[in-house]
Amino acid sequence: MKRIFAVLAMLVCVIGGITGILLLGNDEGDDVSTKKVQDAAGGDHGITEISSKESVNTEKKPVDTTETTEDAVSELVDKTMAEMSLHDKVCQMMFVTPEGLTGTDDVMVAGDATKQALQAYPVGGIIYFANNFDNVDQTRDMISNTQSYSKIGLFIATDEEGGRVNRIMDTLGTTYIGPMYDYKDDGSDAAFENAKTIASDMSALGFNLDFAPVADVWSNPDNTVIGDRAYSDDYAQAAELVGSAVKGFQDGGVICTLKHFPGHGDTAEDSHYSSAYVNRTKAQIMADEMQPFRTGIDAGAELVMVGHLIVPDIDELPSTLSYKIATEMLRGDMEFDGVAITDSMEMESIADNYGVADSAVMAVQAGMDMLLQPADLAAAVNAIVTAVQNGDITEPRIDESVRRILTLKAERGLLE
Repeated sequence: MKRIFAVLAMLVCVIGGITGILLLGNDEGDDVSTKKVQDAAGGDHGITEISSKESVNTEKKPVDTTETTEDAVSELVDKTMAEMSLHDKVCQMMFVTPEGLTGTDDVMVAGDATKQALQAYPVGGIIYFANNFDNVDQTRDMISNTQSYSKIGLFIATDEEGGRVNRIMDTLGTTYIGPMYDYKDDGSDAAFENAKTIASDMSALGFNLDFAPVADVWSNPDNTVIGDRAYSDDYAQAAELVGSAVKGFQDGGVICTLKHFPGHGDTAEDSHYSSAYVNRTKAQIMADEMQPFRTGIDAGAELVMVGHLIVPDIDELPSTLSYKIATEMLRGDMEFDGVAITDSMEMESIADNYGVADSAVMAVQAGMDMLLQPADLAAAVNAIVTAVQNGDITEPRIDESVRRILTLKAERGLLE
């Protein structure tokens, strides 16, 4: 009996050992079996599919902040506008020199006069010229103090094109860039880098807006007001270079402005001193002059400066006072939804033919969002406020412009 039990015990051990070996060996067999099931079902399904779903469910997806940001900007603009009087709104449409704001000459310091003036006339922007600059520290302090006095952040600007139109290169010693026309054959990379350099130098001083690039094409050799300020004398080449320049200004940290809509390059006259005529048809202008403006708008230019140019084929009024050009053409044909600003309202083409009050009202009626350098700030503001009160301009029309201005400011961190 003992021998039988011993034999039986040995058999149990042997069988147990064989079973263990078989179970261990079947690990690989399970993988193969699973693969066969997946293949039979038509690919990676079963265990693999479940694993993928678990990964999707637990993985953090990137959040699209575009809609949230737009909503936040809209809410901030609504809140700001709700706290503004009609006077405040109209002031926000004004872009003035420090002298035009304070009534003093050659302003180089922002002190009590600037603070009090901004409280009385909370303008939307300040434009500086070379006479306002002495050195880098003085410029930074003046701009910083001016910003601190304004309840709503200011557009701080100058005309820094390069070449003969510069305000800080020659005065403060920033990087010198020559006339844009000199670089026309250097390609889009040069246009981008030049603009980025200009913008970076401006931003370091406290500027946040440049009245550049020139989108006019030097198509008339007799034109002296534009000349080598243009990027090219060829429409297509100018279009390519202006589009690249817009991106350069943006990368350099400043808002840029396409000028002078609908194109100053074919005029013989200078609108600084007299009425300037563009003797081309609208069809020709849309096909030619609009090429650089179109690429600039497509590249994201935030402002367009409308020139005091008369286009008889479209309107007998200067473009800044023409609804057909400032609204139907710029907003409609060109689909521009940014801020439209006039050229300087002190230019003789306007000053010699229209009074301050009338030209201010006409510009707003035409569709302009901002008036640059009205000859008399108080007179321009009062005229527009009166026009609203009299029903010649609706307050929703004012709100339309102020909303564009404040939206851009909110996007640039100029609203709190």
